[in-house]
Amino acid sequence: MAPASGAARARTHRALQRGQLRRIARGIYLPAHVSAGDWDQIEAVTRRPEATICLISALAHHDLIDDIPSQIDIAIHRGARIPASDGAIAWHTFGRDAFDLGRTEIEIPGTDLTIGLYSPERSIADAFRLRGQTGYETARDALKEWLRRGGKPAVLLPYATALPRAKKPLLDALELLA
Repeated sequence: MAPASGAARARTHRALQRGQLRRIARGIYLPAHVSAGDWDQIEAVTRRPEATICLISALAHHDLIDDIPSQIDIAIHRGARIPASDGAIAWHTFGRDAFDLGRTEIEIPGTDLTIGLYSPERSIADAFRLRGQTGYETARDALKEWLRRGGKPAVLLPYATALPRAKKPLLDALELLA
């Protein structure tokens, strides 16, 4: 985090010069030995503690799609200020009433931090709900892969029912795939 006092700021500057710290974003510094691969996750959870991996990034994390996202999709509470970010982060705002639905915490490798991650079922329902952003084909492909792995529609339906605009397109897709 950003140093608050002048003394801490000077100490941080010296550590940066010696190579003990790396600046990953404005006000966020990490030990130099931490892997660069998870810096966007670290920045997201540092800026917004409720940060949750969602949409394309969550589908890719669960290996339901072949795409490799160029940025990480992060959900935060609707109404929260979207932070200024130096990383490749796409911020999305989700309603508070269903924000925790299908949400778990995972460790960010190499740190003692955790970040939220939506379950495969929630991610599929979100992909159908926000198919204008994710693309209908992405949602359909994720659903096909989830079903191929043994997913049961009865497990998916409570997520589709709880999320506005997800139920009808998801039921239509299930009918076509059956």
